[in-house]
Amino acid sequence: MTVESLQSSVTFVAAQGTEGGGAALNEIIGLSVGGLVIGVALLWIGYLHRMRKITWLHNLGEWTGRKFNRPAWVALPIALFITTIISALFGFIWDVSLHIGNGRDSGPLANPAHYFILFGLFILFVAGCTACVLPYDKPGPSAVRITRHWYAPVGGILMAGCGLYALIGFPLDDVWHRIFGQDVTLWGPTHLMLIGGAGFSTLTALFLEHEGRRAVGEDKPKDGPGIKFIQYLAFGGIVIGLSVFQVEFDFGVMQFRQVFEPMLIAAAGAFALVAARIMLGRGAAIIAAILALALRGIVAVIVGPVLGAPINWFALYLGAAVVVELIALTPLFKKPLLFGLVAGLGVATIGLWLESFWIDAVYRYSWPTSIWPEALAMAVPVAALVGVCGAMVGMVLTNQKLPSRAIGIGIVTLAVIAIGGATANGLRYDVPQNATASFTMTEAPPIGDQRMMTADIRINPPDLVSEDPNWVSVLGWQGGLDNQRGIFVDQLEKVGPGHYVSTQPMPVSGSWKTLLRLHDGRTLAAVPIYLHGDPGIGAPEVPAEASMTRPFVSEITILQRERSTDIPQSLWLIGCLTVLAGTLIMIAGLTWGAGRLNKNEPTKSVSDRQPEPSGQA
Repeated sequence: MTVESLQSSVTFVAAQGTEGGGAALNEIIGLSVGGLVIGVALLWIGYLHRMRKITWLHNLGEWTGRKFNRPAWVALPIALFITTIISALFGFIWDVSLHIGNGRDSGPLANPAHYFILFGLFILFVAGCTACVLPYDKPGPSAVRITRHWYAPVGGILMAGCGLYALIGFPLDDVWHRIFGQDVTLWGPTHLMLIGGAGFSTLTALFLEHEGRRAVGEDKPKDGPGIKFIQYLAFGGIVIGLSVFQVEFDFGVMQFRQVFEPMLIAAAGAFALVAARIMLGRGAAIIAAILALALRGIVAVIVGPVLGAPINWFALYLGAAVVVELIALTPLFKKPLLFGLVAGLGVATIGLWLESFWIDAVYRYSWPTSIWPEALAMAVPVAALVGVCGAMVGMVLTNQKLPSRAIGIGIVTLAVIAIGGATANGLRYDVPQNATASFTMTEAPPIGDQRMMTADIRINPPDLVSEDPNWVSVLGWQGGLDNQRGIFVDQLEKVGPGHYVSTQPMPVSGSWKTLLRLHDGRTLAAVPIYLHGDPGIGAPEVPAEASMTRPFVSEITILQRERSTDIPQSLWLIGCLTVLAGTLIMIAGLTWGAGRLNKNEPTKSVSDRQPEPSGQA
């Protein structure tokens, strides 16, 4: 079987099948009408409130404000935000788990996780709009003028913007599928809109809370433990929000090179934990990491053992938090930008080394020794610059004077360039030419009506795989949740040069997609072992035979079987660049918001701040 014939058997054109090319029109119409009705109703409520023709919204905000010791335009939106972000996180993890276990949806309304995501993102947008609509008077010196007598807080505008960006991802995702087929990966461009908008919104909640804290003034009653907990939880939320980009690695079905994982962990840890330490004082980085761990753990238990979906692990960030706390005990803490830089370096080196023990212990794919040179080359510059960005956020939230506008924008720009360069490097991979895998398959005892087999595999040429590859494994996924939770991973045992054997029987019937995966440095390729026939997308079955020799192909052609490969690459590039532009605009908006808050607030240097007791700002 040639590479060309094999790829034609595992890929298809979306338009040729009846599924995989977008949702049914009746569901799109229903969702659109429902969204329009709710949107008009909320606009009408906002109009009545601004015209002072209703009082219940004002009264609800004031009641919430008394409970949280913050202005109404902060307290009510933050209460909504906490609800929405937890709902969206649960829906997101459950949704990814369902796709890994079951495959694609029969429609957007057929996936129960979508309801939690939609609710969460919609209320996120509503929370931001509520913050903008509620205040009758100008809510502080940083507020943005909307009309002659209407001013909105910066945090509210940014929260609404992030929520809107995420929400737009839903209809655009359907358009994307209609053009390109279903790209069953977390890193699909429109998927990144959804998780990016929600992830970055955690920062807007801190901006809004900061505006409210300043608006209350110095004479406000001392914050109780509940307010302090919410502040710690906000930074735990940032850890989680920036960690969602690595969820494919958490489940063990990553479709991109492994060097991304350390970089993503280091970036999320450096940004969130540095900012937490600067704002909330001693121990804040560790507390934020523990709260993130607790929230992710609760969601993982509900999605996995309780709902029976595939189980996911996640980075702990405790090593990174300890590194940040130790560096904060040095005189570097008095120079926040330098502290952020050094802390980022520490997170990307010692922090990642400490995290690797956890990764190696529980993840389906551990980090080989060979990964470290390239992983550090990507993670160190990204984490160092992102750590400086986190320091600037901490400075804004503690009223410390930022560097000049040119320097601040320059640092953010350098961080974006570093992330872009590392991403471009990580996306480069090679598919070996004229390489094959020969399988000798042996029947194993079935599990129920599920056919199981073991394999003796010889890779040709034998020297294709180095002594320390990232992985040589068998992956089975989308097999349905009633059998092995819909996911199967077997790290093959090496018995000789290019010679590997199974350590456990693999599923080769039903709805499973089972493949041999090879990742070794820049090499990223796969060989299908068994792919079920899928009439919905016009894809024939690729059977598991007793003896077979098949070529290595690009792994993405198997994992994203529903994706159309006949669409011009120029159209794909335009779509990706459009999403990239939207994300850069969102980052630019957050940068503008931070600068506006700092410019219009009384500022002080680190030396002006009084010594802080442990865990207090």
